[in-house]
Order: sequence, then C-alpha cells, then structure tokens
Amino acid sequence: MLKITRRIFPYDSFKNHPKKICFYNHINLCPCPEILNDTNYKTNIKHLVKFLNRKTKTVIRNLERERTIKSKNEKFEDALKIQKQINAIKYITSPIVKPFEYELNPNFKSDLKEKELQNLKMVLLLNNTNVKKLDRIECFDISNTSGNDSVGSMVVFINGEKQTSLYKRFKIINVDKSPNDFLAMQEIIERRLKHSEWGTPDLIIVDGGKPQVSAGLKAILKYKLNIPIIGLSKREETIITSNFGKIKLSKSSNALHLLMRVRDEAHRFAITYHKLLRSKSTFK
Repeated sequence: MLKITRRIFPYDSFKNHPKKICFYNHINLCPCPEILNDTNYKTNIKHLVKFLNRKTKTVIRNLERERTIKSKNEKFEDALKIQKQINAIKYITSPIVKPFEYELNPNFKSDLKEKELQNLKMVLLLNNTNVKKLDRIECFDISNTSGNDSVGSMVVFINGEKQTSLYKRFKIINVDKSPNDFLAMQEIIERRLKHSEWGTPDLIIVDGGKPQVSAGLKAILKYKLNIPIIGLSKREETIITSNFGKIKLSKSSNALHLLMRVRDEAHRFAITYHKLLRSKSTFK
C-alpha cells in the first residue's frame, strides 16, 4: 500500500535525510523537503494519513479545493499535478474485476454493462423518473476558469458504451465573463436540442445538482420535449431527479458506477476543450 501511495503522495523515507537531493527525488518519490524547503510537504503528509485512514472523500475534496485555488492563481502546472493525484486516487479505489471472470464468461463485459443499464433504469423508475429505455445516454458538463474561456461538452453512450464519434463541444457565447455554469448549461442543452438529426436521447445527465438540473429542464421545456433528466453531484455522488428529489446509492451500485463513468467522461472532454482554448488565448 505504501509503495502505491508513495507515487501519489511522495514522502521522505530517510530517518536523517542526506544534505543533497536523493535518488528517490529523481523518480518523483521524494520531495527532499529539507533540501528544497518544500512548503507543501506537511499538507501532502496529512493527505496521505487521511487516505490511509480511509477518508478518501475528504482527501479528494481538499485536493479539488487546492486545484481550484491554483487555477485561479494561474498556476496551471501545479493544478495539473493535483488533478493527476485526484485521478490516481479514484483509479486505485475504484472496483476491480478479476481476469478469471472473463474465463468463466467470455461476454462478461457486455453482460456487466447490461446489468448497469438495467439497475439504473430500475432505480430511476422507482424514483418517479420515467425512462422507457436507456439505449442512448447523453451527459453535459461546463468548464471555465473564473468565467473565462467557458465551454461545454456533450458525450454520448450507446448501450453503455461511449461513442466518441458522436461527442460534441460548445463554446459558450451567450454568457458574460462572470462564471455562471447554470446559464451555460441551459445554453448548451438548448443548442444541442436544435439538432434533431443527432437523434433523441433516452436520458440526459448533467454534471451538478439542482441548479444544473433546473437549467436543463428549462431547455427541454423550451422545445416541448419529454426527455428525462437527472444530475449527479460530485461531492456526495448524489443523483438529483427532475423533481429535485435525491437518490443516494451505495458505492457498490452498478447504476452509480455507470453514472460516474459517463459523468467523468463528460468532465474530461470539457476540460480538454477548455485547456485548448485557454492555451490559444495565452499565445494571443
């Protein structure tokens, strides 16, 4: 465990650190705090202790807060390092599938996706969200830096599998520079719904809580469509229904795994586009 976590939270393993940069610093396992006067070292160790005490949510929440502060101060390299830490934590704490499962069932992957879709449909129906089928799921997310270079993303999952050829990205045009993710969300969903030739989603997911769901509902009602919509808030991974009810699923829920995978893909796609626009603005 320490071998794995040291890659995420580098630490000094010497009782008396030599007065020079050590070998482990060159392979990113030791920040050499005494030599480099690393002011973030104690914070890093606190994160490691909390992680080993199973306080994963707290660690991720603290790291996300640090990442936001770094981004606002335009310390983008530091923000990227923190994001890599967050991604690594989520990766090593995510459920695993033993390879032996594939020997028992060659169709294990497709069966697992079918199970996720069925569980999600059942959960939504039991909570007054009328979904007839989940063949096409679309998810939307917003990304910006203090309102600048605000963009939106749309990812598409067909039968539980991502379809990158159907992804769309939007540059926000009707929202001023003050950060307003809610109006931006309404804008990108309205712009998407103009394109009936793209097909009709069986379910719309928005990254966020009640405000984002409300924004999505306004867009759907504007076009007088009957498309079920839900939100997935990052902090507690709580599902928000179109009537603003809350659904809390266990971490082992197949339905929650599917929603998180779709939401995280939309978030990744939005950030990628935002970074592209931001780099262009920097060069200009």
